[in-house]
Amino acid sequence: MFENDTIVPTILEEQMTTSYLDYSMSVIVSRALPDVRDGLKPVHRRILFAMQDMGLWHNRPYKKSARLVGEVLGKYHPHGDSSVYDAMVRMAQDWSLRYPLVDGQGNYGSVDGDPPAAMRYTETRLESIAHHLLREIDKDTVDFQPNFDESLKEPVVLPTVVPNLLVNGATGIAVGMATNIPPHNLTEAINALQLYIKNPDTTTVDDVIKVMPAPDFPTGGIIYGYNGVREAYETGRGKIIVRAKFHIEETKNKTTIAITELPYQVNKANLIEKIAELIKTTDKEKSADLFKALSMISDLRDESDRDGLRIVIEMKRDGIPDIVINQLFKHTQLQTTFGSNVLALVPDVNGKLRPRVLPILKILRHFIDHRNEVVVRRTKFELVAAWKRAHILEGFVTTLDNLDDVIKIIREAKNREDASIQLQAKFTTVSAIEPENILKYLSRKQTDDINPYIPFNSAGKEKHFLTKVQAEAVLDMRIYRLTGLEREKIVKEYKEVIDTIGKLCAIIDSKDLQMEIIYNELEEVKQKYGDARRTEIVYNTEELTNEAFIVNEDVIITISHNGLIKRTPASTYRQQNKGGRGLKGQDTYEGDFVEHVFQASTHHHLLFFTDKGKVYKIKVYDLPEQSRNAKGRSISNVLSAKANDETVTAYLPIKEFTDNEYIIMCTQRGTIKKTVLSAFANVRQTGIIAVGLNDDDKLISARTTDGTCDIILGTRNGLACRFRESNVRAMGRTAAGVRGISLQKDDIVISMIVIKRQDSQVLVVSENGYGKRTKFEDFRLTNRGGKGVISMNVTPKTGRVVRLVTALDTQDLIVMTVKGILIRQAMERIRTIGRNTQGVKLIRLDEGDSIADITTIAHEENSDNTVENQEPIESQTLEEMGGLE
Repeated sequence: MFENDTIVPTILEEQMTTSYLDYSMSVIVSRALPDVRDGLKPVHRRILFAMQDMGLWHNRPYKKSARLVGEVLGKYHPHGDSSVYDAMVRMAQDWSLRYPLVDGQGNYGSVDGDPPAAMRYTETRLESIAHHLLREIDKDTVDFQPNFDESLKEPVVLPTVVPNLLVNGATGIAVGMATNIPPHNLTEAINALQLYIKNPDTTTVDDVIKVMPAPDFPTGGIIYGYNGVREAYETGRGKIIVRAKFHIEETKNKTTIAITELPYQVNKANLIEKIAELIKTTDKEKSADLFKALSMISDLRDESDRDGLRIVIEMKRDGIPDIVINQLFKHTQLQTTFGSNVLALVPDVNGKLRPRVLPILKILRHFIDHRNEVVVRRTKFELVAAWKRAHILEGFVTTLDNLDDVIKIIREAKNREDASIQLQAKFTTVSAIEPENILKYLSRKQTDDINPYIPFNSAGKEKHFLTKVQAEAVLDMRIYRLTGLEREKIVKEYKEVIDTIGKLCAIIDSKDLQMEIIYNELEEVKQKYGDARRTEIVYNTEELTNEAFIVNEDVIITISHNGLIKRTPASTYRQQNKGGRGLKGQDTYEGDFVEHVFQASTHHHLLFFTDKGKVYKIKVYDLPEQSRNAKGRSISNVLSAKANDETVTAYLPIKEFTDNEYIIMCTQRGTIKKTVLSAFANVRQTGIIAVGLNDDDKLISARTTDGTCDIILGTRNGLACRFRESNVRAMGRTAAGVRGISLQKDDIVISMIVIKRQDSQVLVVSENGYGKRTKFEDFRLTNRGGKGVISMNVTPKTGRVVRLVTALDTQDLIVMTVKGILIRQAMERIRTIGRNTQGVKLIRLDEGDSIADITTIAHEENSDNTVENQEPIESQTLEEMGGLE
């Protein structure tokens, strides 16, 4: 240790606290947060000031960016060169700043996140609007402080006329705090300031919203919802939802979504990569809605060029653009939340900067206060300059009035100093304005500066001897100024300067005049740089589901034996007479045939029950919509989570899941089970257990009931067992059920009917095209578990029973054959006969063809039996139809 060294004991905790606080305040005040007055961080302020010093005006040639960076680093900002260059580049990017302050030439990056070229390749100069941030900085309008080595002075704040904090916003992360200020439209921001100038005490947030409704982002987009904007204006903090702007383009062969504007600060390349990544991910990693939406996309490409941004999403033929874009809003940056946090540095009463969260009214007030201070300081500076000039002109007028004496004194003087002294002693002047009337407006520094220009040695109440400044100015006067014309110019100028002094004093005395000047200067900027807003505002919003984009209409759902499914508008199918040739309902692949046909609404849920006893759920509108002749799409694509060894055997369209309805299920071996409908409200994408089954059994049917219906189980050999639903107690989802009918050894259950109306009849159809209607009362009521009674006299002519369904006179029958032929006929034309009969011929079948399935839909009157001139099918409720399979 050296002799003079002193060891000072220090508590480490206190030292760390002190050091960290010092560091924090340095970051907060000198790096990360903008000043509320000019909206700039120190690095941006230093860049603009250095560009002014270098003469990089908007109407002068560009200079290399490296030269500017060196100037800023060497004089004002002793940090890394990248910090200066990156800040300068951002001020030149029109997708980063609403009103760029720097005019860059060369590669300044892109909205894709591409980096700018190195500073040695790019060039720069100021944008025209930037001059209004620096305007009159040389008129003592703002304070200056020493630079880092105290060799130069730099401005503490810029005397901006542009409300830069509002129009360009700011983003920064300090220590323990961060700021995120949205940009605004210049015209709207100035309108808000002018409104505040006129009514500073009565202006409210609602008043501001009328002229400046919301932020205006440089990349456009749509502000979706207004609560976040209002909250940000009222408190300084709020969450603003921003969406991309898109439109749908329809052509003859395809439908595309064209995205033309992105939310603020979204990287276009990353967005496209994210969408592509979502499309490629496995089905299990996606939600059901997202999977359905992405499956509608056939192509994704970027068509952006010099004319603007354009991302194209091409749809498959049956794709619904609104569903796709809605899901992309949820899962990508096509919709973002801008967390507005208006944190800025505000000078306190002592002039020290403090971070404050600012509502919109405080931002307006602080900017106007700053402009008021700038106007007053500029006025005082101009007042000092005007007084100095008036003082010189007074000396000129006095000497010109005594020209001969002045010339004589100068000739006889020994030297310049002698001449100056004699002039000061010889002549007196008359001042139009007393110095005391000027000095009262000036600061001490300005008073010291103006002292040499104050007359002395009063020779009378209104007369003063020439000052040294006046005498020196006379001695410096050129001979041509002695002419009569020049004297008139001097007198005229003197009167104008005196008038200017009076106006400047009036401005300093009047707050109203100061506000008028601020108002007019803002108007000048607005007229020169104001433009239309880019970001649209959607005030009334709601969280939209896929269903919101789907028209609620009746559809016919057809499912083939090999699992091809589709939906077709019910109006596609037309009525025909009994025994007609039929209308082609659906093409099928070789070896396939249509097995199920039923009616539903696009907004219903569709439950898929499989032979393994599981249930899956989707929305009807998620089924592929195809033409009448189309083959359909594989159920495996619709139900991606269904196992390959599962076969869907029952389908239920459900409007809503309630506690006062039930689902009755029946198995091939005659087991029946009842479960409350609400138990199926939450079905996972991978499905849930609907009924417990034995290994040799399969689930064949599921129907909805209200708990008071009659149940009829029909078998392949023409037997049917009718019993009360109340004989079956409600069970949990995984229960196995109870015996519904006792079967013969070679028989199986092929249908289950739920009787919901007393006028219902039972329609029995056999595979060879025979059918009949029978009153349901003809089926004797027994207990569940009985053997049943005859439903149809089964013979080789009729073939085995295909299906039993409920029948009403108000319905039409749709019959689908194995080869895809469809016929529709009025139910009332089918004869009502007894149980133990064969029935009547319903359809002429081609050789090798047979009945695949039947369903019933609403009846319509039609006098023309041709296919081309049929009227659309009218809608019918599910209750009227007695349930659907």
